[in-house]
Amino acid sequence: MNVTEQSQLPTSNIIQPSLSVVAEDWFKYLVKVHPHHTDYAGIVWHGTYLTWMEEARIECLRSLGIEFADLVAAGCNLPVIEASLRYHQPMRMGMEAIVKTRIGDMEGVRIHCDYQIQSLNGEVLFLTGRITLVAVDLQNGKVMRRLPPNMKDALEKMR
Repeated sequence: MNVTEQSQLPTSNIIQPSLSVVAEDWFKYLVKVHPHHTDYAGIVWHGTYLTWMEEARIECLRSLGIEFADLVAAGCNLPVIEASLRYHQPMRMGMEAIVKTRIGDMEGVRIHCDYQIQSLNGEVLFLTGRITLVAVDLQNGKVMRRLPPNMKDALEKMR
């Protein structure tokens, strides 16, 4: 999606038409900084980035055919067990950005997701990060021995 097409989209926290898995294997998710995302100085609070990353991850999974609610209803959860973030530039109230996510390495039931949050034109990098998830059986609260086959197949599409 080019900058002209992006500027024609309605603005909100989540702009649905921007959700896509792109040729470079990044899923793109558009966000806009609203007052409740910021601290008293009008700069995005650090926890907001984690929320946006989770929203992008859930929508990325949905684009691969994995509805998170269905996954949980089937007895599987994907809690975050590790998070690493690097803040490059602050974002301020009113700005829009693209949250890019992709499935990185998968080690058994560990799934690593990589992130970049950047300006709409891609010229400013605000944040880079990596989240590690693990598949947990909700019934017994233990780490699963393997990913459900349909989930593993869907995640492989993005790698």
